[in-house]
Amino acid sequence: MDVDHHESSGETKSAINTWRYRHHFTYKADQGKNIIVQCNLCLPRVNLLSTSKTSTSNLKKHLDRTHLGCEARPDAKRGRKKEEYNGEESRHCQLKKLKAEIISKCITQSKIDEFIFNFIVEDCHSFYVLEQPGFRKLIAGLTEGLKVMDRVTLFTKVDQSFSRMREELMSKLSSIQYVCTTADIWTANNRSFFGMTCHWIDTESLERKSAALGFVRLQGRITYDAIAGRIHDIHVTYNLESKVQTTVTDNGSPFVSVFREFAVDTTETDDDIGFYENVSAVLEGEPEQDMLLFLPSVQRCASHTLEQIVNEDFWQAVSQGPMCQLFYSAMAKVFAMWNKCHHLQVGLDAAEEIGKMALAVPAVIRWNVEYCAVQKIVSLSERELTELCARLEVPRLLAEELSFLKEYVTVFHPLAFALELFQAEQKCYLGLVIPTVLSLKNKLNEQKDAANYFSDVIKSIVVAIEVRFQELFTSTEAKIATATTPQFRLWWMAASEREEMCSLLATEASQMDPCSTTEANTSRSLSTIKSEDDFFSYGSAKTTVKIQQWGVTEEVRKYVEGTGKSLECLQDFPRVKQLFLKYNTTLPSTAPVQRLFSQKGNLVTSQRNSLTDDYFERIQLLRYNSSVCSLVAE
Repeated sequence: MDVDHHESSGETKSAINTWRYRHHFTYKADQGKNIIVQCNLCLPRVNLLSTSKTSTSNLKKHLDRTHLGCEARPDAKRGRKKEEYNGEESRHCQLKKLKAEIISKCITQSKIDEFIFNFIVEDCHSFYVLEQPGFRKLIAGLTEGLKVMDRVTLFTKVDQSFSRMREELMSKLSSIQYVCTTADIWTANNRSFFGMTCHWIDTESLERKSAALGFVRLQGRITYDAIAGRIHDIHVTYNLESKVQTTVTDNGSPFVSVFREFAVDTTETDDDIGFYENVSAVLEGEPEQDMLLFLPSVQRCASHTLEQIVNEDFWQAVSQGPMCQLFYSAMAKVFAMWNKCHHLQVGLDAAEEIGKMALAVPAVIRWNVEYCAVQKIVSLSERELTELCARLEVPRLLAEELSFLKEYVTVFHPLAFALELFQAEQKCYLGLVIPTVLSLKNKLNEQKDAANYFSDVIKSIVVAIEVRFQELFTSTEAKIATATTPQFRLWWMAASEREEMCSLLATEASQMDPCSTTEANTSRSLSTIKSEDDFFSYGSAKTTVKIQQWGVTEEVRKYVEGTGKSLECLQDFPRVKQLFLKYNTTLPSTAPVQRLFSQKGNLVTSQRNSLTDDYFERIQLLRYNSSVCSLVAE
């Protein structure tokens, strides 16, 4: 048996070498790294095969196992001489040609140009990459001779894609009733840029959508009137003047001055809206024109307010408290560890070897980043921490200092959790702010009695929260936004105020356009926080009443008595849903516009000094808006 098999192997190999492989497979589809082909020898049975674009092993195995000698039977004689097959191409060369033929059908020059364009824009690579010899060889080798487009072609594609993106975005925004914008200024390498993003809620899925509107270079002195002109011009460009509910900014002095001077008074009626001179035209040296400037109301960034509480009120309370020396000595040793890990590779290696994790180093001046870094350090055991300090050659943390840091991490976990909530984007609404602030105060007060070191600091922070968020708790818009969020409804209000809020909701709901609504569907120790349910303290549940077609007042009452926390339940209350869309379109923080700056350093380099400000803006907007608009022009 073994002999027969061995003898037949030569005949089999000889038969295989006579096949013409280019006729055996037909290209069907492209699957990224793989392609789908149809075996012609398997017909009429459909047999689709998946094979890599760079390997022929799957095709070889299929031919060996399934079609051995199907097209041409070998000669009866065994041991035929190799000279009979002179002039025939080897099996490997045949399959290589077949692969190249199939790939050429699915990868065209236009496809390669699209891939390169996406590579440059999405990752903010330098345009000079196109001229690098290594990059050109890479593309030529992967595509069987296709070429890399030059920079002139790339600039043309950027222009075409930007025009198409702006048209698509304006078309989307034209059908949106309520939008919110966020604005911020970023400065690096002696260049300042003004960024603005736009946000709205999809009326069907209730998902938040976002897009970037501007990334404009600011030249000269940055004044409040220059910022006001930029905000107004961007709103006018996208026809958003009457749709913007609020513009969210940080608490910096430029934006405070801007909206103090130019924002519309929210107490005025639509007929009394104030308009002002278009100062941007004056700043650019153009003749004064009878143009109008309009800015919406402003919403202060809640996460920036919390950051101010930590950076100002917290440090002031610590410096004046009895544990001032303990705090500074403990943090000095922690910073020594961070410096060693940041500047020396041996420090990072020691942290990974001992702690089995990468030690976080707070490179960004944000309190929550520093908090997470301290949290990682105190998560180490006492033995691991002692060994790490010895390896890094830094002073060892004393027992009292370690106990102090552990209480710091536990006590201020609610504050870090609240910052994480505010800096979200998809599931963050204005209605989240009031319950978050109230829960934060409650959590901090719960920690106060059990704290050994931070009792006085907690008192100071609670007072600071009440003072800095006082304006928010008096805002009617913020109250309506919170009441129309199913996760909270009215549990956060005092019982004596709930009836008045129901009346206010009914009044607001009665003003909603009936055409935009749809029929209701008929369907004492230190604590830890693991989820939002652990953070928020919900009120007592009430029995849900069967939903029918109600009047405005009855619909509001049925909604208030409900217990569902998902936004899906708003589909049963069409008028309340419209209120939610109107008041919760506003974001509580400027985190989205800060993400617009997240890859700015990749473009502001010496290699890109020749890139004009217009193209810099276009690249940034194309990158940010790739999820809502087409990236490449047809």
